[in-house]
Amino acid sequence: MPVYLDHAATTPISAPALAALTNTISRSGNPSSLHGAGRRARATVEASRETIARAAGAHPTEVIFTSGGTEADNLAVKGLFWSRRDADPRRTRILVSTVEHAAVQDTVEWLERSEGAEAVWLPVDETGTLDLAALKRELDDGGADSVALVTCMWANNEVGTIQPIAGVVALAAAHGIPVHSDAVQAFGAVPLNFKDSGLAAVSISGHKIGGPVGVGALLLGRDVTLTPVQHGGGQERSVRSGTLDSAGIAAFAAAAQDVTANLAAESARIAGLRDALIAAVRELVPEAVLRGTDPAARPAGRLPGNAHFTFPGCEGDSLLFLLDMAGIESSTGSACTAGVPRPSHVLLAMGLDEDTARGAQRFSLGHTSTPADVDAFVAALPQAYARAKQAGMAGHQSSIQTASTHR
Repeated sequence: MPVYLDHAATTPISAPALAALTNTISRSGNPSSLHGAGRRARATVEASRETIARAAGAHPTEVIFTSGGTEADNLAVKGLFWSRRDADPRRTRILVSTVEHAAVQDTVEWLERSEGAEAVWLPVDETGTLDLAALKRELDDGGADSVALVTCMWANNEVGTIQPIAGVVALAAAHGIPVHSDAVQAFGAVPLNFKDSGLAAVSISGHKIGGPVGVGALLLGRDVTLTPVQHGGGQERSVRSGTLDSAGIAAFAAAAQDVTANLAAESARIAGLRDALIAAVRELVPEAVLRGTDPAARPAGRLPGNAHFTFPGCEGDSLLFLLDMAGIESSTGSACTAGVPRPSHVLLAMGLDEDTARGAQRFSLGHTSTPADVDAFVAALPQAYARAKQAGMAGHQSSIQTASTHR
């Protein structure tokens, strides 16, 4: 069996979530119907809403079900922008970190092109941590009256850095500006309490915590006005219309309950595996550089399951393919278009040059990870790196051929 080290992309479905999914999907019923089957489906949805609310420190009415994190991000950023701009036409600026997931980054850029928004990209330091001083300057000197919203992810999906959300919220709250946070990577990995956070909106997703793909939620404050992105039957506070997936929602809730019930102990277990992996890479490949916050210096500054390195002298996709052939499944964490690797915008924002950024590799652990997985990775890494480095970076394209790349 391959060793799976890409939990940040998606994590295997948990046993409680699988049981909830199979139990619910075998029963028909539209949650909006009034007959018995519909009422049973509605009861499942509302019980699941309460479960997710407890897991996330929210009120049940603040849980808006979506198809996943991308939809939740789009709904929050577009909906807040439109609502705030409609209330005051001066509000056209969106303050956004330079290391956001594409679901936020591309949404903001679309609003710039199509809706007259002005994106203000906030810098980060070498660990990927948002510069709060830059945010303060934009609010104080740039004119808070022109800001529609601030959006800053809770934890970075590539390098695992946890952002200073409390500081972001405090600065924005002084001007009455709502803050959205993409917490897709954070929920189920670190403590998250929506009520205590002071955030206006938070995006979460099922398949990152052991639930199925295709279901997520936007946690939306009860006093927050949001313009809908899609229209229809008026489900979910008329914010997100559409027939609800009661089986997926039930599985999402089961995963949320399972992952938060023993969060501290499981996060500590996974962090221990991460630290062992980091130590092994540093010993076997001394020239490799850990990117993001060093957990040895600031344990609470990094996601427990994330270890992200740059390996000099090789393409990230070459190393990925070679590890894959050795039975180790990892990720480069960078976009790839038409077979040509491109450096991660996250790493470039952190100050890396393009050649260095192209050597990225993300190893992410989760609820199925074991010490044996780390041992297998350690055994495979030296040869894979040596071969990837030998292949080099000529032409900005990997020379490694696998079954999937042959035509």
